[in-house]
Amino acid sequence: MASPAAAPPAESNLKRIVAASLIGTTIEWYDFFLYGSAAALVFNKLFFPDSDPLVGTLLSFLTYAVGFAARPLGALVFGHYGDRLGRKKLLVLSLLMMGGATFAIGLMPTHATIGTAAPVLLTVLRLIQGFALGGEWGGAVLLVSEHGDAERRGFWASWPQTGAPAGQLLATGVLSALTALLSDAAFTSWGWRIPFLLSGVLVIVGLWIRLSVDESPVFKEALARSEERKAAAGAAAEKMPLVAVLRHHWRDVLVAMGARMAENISYYVITAFILVYATTSAGLSKQTALNAVLIASAVHFAVIPAWGALSDRIGRRPVYLIGAVGVGAWMFPFFALIDSASFGNLLLAVTVGLVLHGAMYAPQAAFFSEMFATRMRYSGASIGAQFSSVAAGAPAPLIATALLADYDSSTPIALYVIAAALLTIVAIACARETRHRDLTDVDAEPARKGVPAPRRADDAGSRITGA
Repeated sequence: MASPAAAPPAESNLKRIVAASLIGTTIEWYDFFLYGSAAALVFNKLFFPDSDPLVGTLLSFLTYAVGFAARPLGALVFGHYGDRLGRKKLLVLSLLMMGGATFAIGLMPTHATIGTAAPVLLTVLRLIQGFALGGEWGGAVLLVSEHGDAERRGFWASWPQTGAPAGQLLATGVLSALTALLSDAAFTSWGWRIPFLLSGVLVIVGLWIRLSVDESPVFKEALARSEERKAAAGAAAEKMPLVAVLRHHWRDVLVAMGARMAENISYYVITAFILVYATTSAGLSKQTALNAVLIASAVHFAVIPAWGALSDRIGRRPVYLIGAVGVGAWMFPFFALIDSASFGNLLLAVTVGLVLHGAMYAPQAAFFSEMFATRMRYSGASIGAQFSSVAAGAPAPLIATALLADYDSSTPIALYVIAAALLTIVAIACARETRHRDLTDVDAEPARKGVPAPRRADDAGSRITGA
């Protein structure tokens, strides 16, 4: 039996923890997505003014991709210290780093003021954003997953996932309001800075909320057991969580990376690249494209907890497969609807795409958390999630824009997303169902047939990490 420290909190306390994780992730995703939207709309003119418009967009998306390159490093560093020191401390640090970098972008001089130093500084700040976000996701979902119980873990853990559409909703909403209120010249001159500077206010709110929550009881119990074992055995060195993950969970890491391919690529094609495609190929206005993403993001926010709850009933794998198959099948209708140059069809295309994406994104938090033992869980979940982002989300808008420039057709872009969906389907087919896993168990193996895996004194994860 788990110790009392690991007992699930009262539902009121759990809701407070969920709210803290959700608000924090919303702020961080707001910062991250704000950059992506600005890269599609204005950064090509502000930081790469000497380039052809489409080439300038490619270059601005390249700085966007740089943020993804830093995410694996953030996953390694935050995962290591999150498994050693706890989830809460690292989540506070990630919020400060992300918010500080975003606020600094709002103060940055452009190419017209300092020349080529402007895109260099922009790239450095984007690297800091990516590093912070690489550590944010794992800690946020684990804090909720480890506070709750197995019966409704998929539902509760899906709420931090809604931080992504909530951040997208907030970022797109602010940009949409500014583009509606300001002329193109005013928005390009100074209006684009306002959403970045607002991040400073949001960070203060997020810090106040995050500092008010408790550390994960599952982690505290695992840390106490580890200290007891170390005291009994002398000063035996505890191996790094990364070493334990790669030794005992390398298959799970590969599954997580494969599972992220369709989810990550489809999301950034649907929400970031769409701002380029709708305005250049379909001839729609920036305001129209932003409004479509805004409304669809609200629907996305609403359906994620529903998909999470469904994963508690039928399993993580079936729900994830619905999303992967659905996104792949939707790509050709998706672009055909946009090509009609109708706002209604554009809205339908983006909304259905994000609903299907939610079927992958919702169970992901619980699914990845349940794959790893406690003292290597932050590292394992973060590495699996963030290393794949370098090959998936990072180049997705860049690849899609390049394919559009080369072929002047949406067909190669649709095939690109379909290929990612097939890879994800293979990864999920190779995965084991984790729905009944008890996170208080040190055993890293998922439960089978609804029976929690027994705790074993000789568990490899326990020997290696004290989990």
